Amino acid sequence: MRILFLTPQLPYPPHQGTALRNYNLIANLAVHHEIHLLSFVCSQDDMVRKTPLHRHCERIETVLIPNRSPWKRFFSLFLSPLPDMALRLPSAEFVAKLRTCLERERFDVVQIEGIEMAQAWLGWKLDHERQTSKYPISIFDDHNAEYVLQKRAFETDIRHPTRWVAAFYSLIQWKKLSRYESMICRLADGVVAVSETDRRALQHLVPGLEVTVVPNGVDTEFYTDRFSITGSHFVMGPHSLVFTGKMDFRPNVDAVLWFYREVLPLVRREAPDVHFYIVGQSPHRRLLRLSGDPAVTITGYVDDVRPYIAGASVYVVPLRIGGGTRLKVLEAMAMGKAIVSTSLGCEGFEGLVSGRQLLIADTPQGFARRVLELLDDAPRRERLGRAARRFVEERYDWRIIVPRLEQLYELQAGLRPSKRER
Repeated sequence: MRILFLTPQLPYPPHQGTALRNYNLIANLAVHHEIHLLSFVCSQDDMVRKTPLHRHCERIETVLIPNRSPWKRFFSLFLSPLPDMALRLPSAEFVAKLRTCLERERFDVVQIEGIEMAQAWLGWKLDHERQTSKYPISIFDDHNAEYVLQKRAFETDIRHPTRWVAAFYSLIQWKKLSRYESMICRLADGVVAVSETDRRALQHLVPGLEVTVVPNGVDTEFYTDRFSITGSHFVMGPHSLVFTGKMDFRPNVDAVLWFYREVLPLVRREAPDVHFYIVGQSPHRRLLRLSGDPAVTITGYVDDVRPYIAGASVYVVPLRIGGGTRLKVLEAMAMGKAIVSTSLGCEGFEGLVSGRQLLIADTPQGFARRVLELLDDAPRRERLGRAARRFVEERYDWRIIVPRLEQLYELQAGLRPSKRER
């Protein structure tokens, strides 16, 4: 098939959730299909830089990410019926390039990667809605059930008066996203969710909606339990706790602050030499305030997170907000690490059992207790790590996951003649 991917950022380097998912879908689909990519990029350099994407894609076209002023964002909060995510990438140039691509080429599939990419495609689809035999199958890959994320953010922030402004924002976005996300799901030919939990959330919005689960995965050859930092200049202590992610992402900020304020003091009472590594790009100013603590390291951007994961005594996932499935959890499991997570942090992974592949705790006291148990028990850390590695090898390697997406393409292609008759 000839597939056109629409992505909110160039899927290389694959250093965070969206780029990781998009890059691995493209790389694995390119084995059997012809891939074209239309993407936003951050700079002129990104528009000309050669990457491994060029090996996988027949054609790559790019548009600079538009600037959206804080004032426009503020006014749209009250004046636009659309959610913030639908207005995040307003670009007439992107819309024009999309129309040119679709008029110049005959694609079998347009893959819409994330809700922020739907608006450009939506205008073109509505213009051609009566020409069902002439436009490609549209697949909406909903990386999160976005309305659920905002609902959970509201429910978390409303409990704290200092966060009421953020709670008010989330309340508005929750209601707007409920309407917008349901509309996109109804208009797309196929809808993809990353977990059974998200599938049910989308079906709650649109009763009877057919949703295909194509979970997030991991490259088990790149993220391996055989990765070693022995002999390098990279040194971490014997009681190292690690959390990785994009550190201006609201759920990650909340997770780090909750862990630092509520959990880490309890751990330090019994393990005073414990050290917390916060690993990832763009640390929010609320996190930078923690850098004065000698027990905390905030790395900012790193070229490779694997040395930090490999050096962790325990990998922690203290998430309290969010949806979907977390690539960070898959990476840590693939590297055979002992993990302590909240229930939400490991939500969406079918077959994952607390005590078998990781430990789960949702209170500060419970989370600290689980961390301390693992710090004191190296054989148990190894057993959990081996079980976690087997789990992702059997269920979440990209080579196992991508065929589910191909099956959806084939199913929708088979339905197309009946749409043409209708």
